[in-house]
Amino acid sequence: MAATVEPSLAWLDRRLYPFKSCWVEVQGAKLHYVDEGQGPVLLMLHGNGSWSFGYRRIIPILARHFRCIAVDYAGFGLSKACPGFSFKPADHSALIEAFVDQLKLHDLRLLVQDWGGPIGLGLAGRRPDLIHTLFICNTWAWPAQGTKHIERFARLAGGPIGRFLITRFNVLGRFAVPNVAMNRKLTKAERAGYAGPYPTPASRRPQTIFPREILASRDYLAEVEAGLAKLHDKPTLLLWGDSDAGFREGELRRFQRLLPRAETVILRGARHFVQEDAPEELAEAVIRFKPHLGDSTI
Repeated sequence: MAATVEPSLAWLDRRLYPFKSCWVEVQGAKLHYVDEGQGPVLLMLHGNGSWSFGYRRIIPILARHFRCIAVDYAGFGLSKACPGFSFKPADHSALIEAFVDQLKLHDLRLLVQDWGGPIGLGLAGRRPDLIHTLFICNTWAWPAQGTKHIERFARLAGGPIGRFLITRFNVLGRFAVPNVAMNRKLTKAERAGYAGPYPTPASRRPQTIFPREILASRDYLAEVEAGLAKLHDKPTLLLWGDSDAGFREGELRRFQRLLPRAETVILRGARHFVQEDAPEELAEAVIRFKPHLGDSTI
């Protein structure tokens, strides 16, 4: 059974994040999630430097149509990892799969962005029976070797300098997310919402693993790509911010080739965190999605 707790978190403005917090213990991890609305299950998976807080602007819209579940990965947001957890994407994906099974979720609408892609699409490829629809925002699902701009980022952010900046200065939450990953200017309370879960160097360690694993998890990412072949018949909507420096037109085109029945909505001017730059447009596209054979671009 899932337990619900309301912690006292001085850094978190509950007016921005008014959702009831839920926890469930899964394989020794204490996973935090929000569960809002009724209807088909829409499972939302976040990226690095973020947590379920990043979906706060679309949950109230989508909860009118879906049961919105946004979970924090182990070691991210309000979730706690079990001792010895690797924080590698394959292990995050396996833990999310166990979370889905423990909550007895099925017929999933899966919305992924950033590392949510490899984590969620890995689950989808292993368990296509659980998946109804895919909503794929700026991400990737294959080995990054050969994609120069992603390789450069992985070596910088995943190397000694990147690890030092993340652990010592909380550079993802305090700088990269609010200043690089989106167009809109965050309020002081919103900045605190992104940076708040990571007050100490130790709490930031999970964030240092993901950049390294962009290249180091090549075998797992190859498995994720292979699994896409099992998802060809799943209704798929690509929701793509066209001003993202990380995941560009090349990544979008590759998804269109790998999932040829996918439809595409371009979120004009949106950067990496499309949930922040185009929340209403993204949510309305999810609500309106009526899949049909063939691909199209809106």
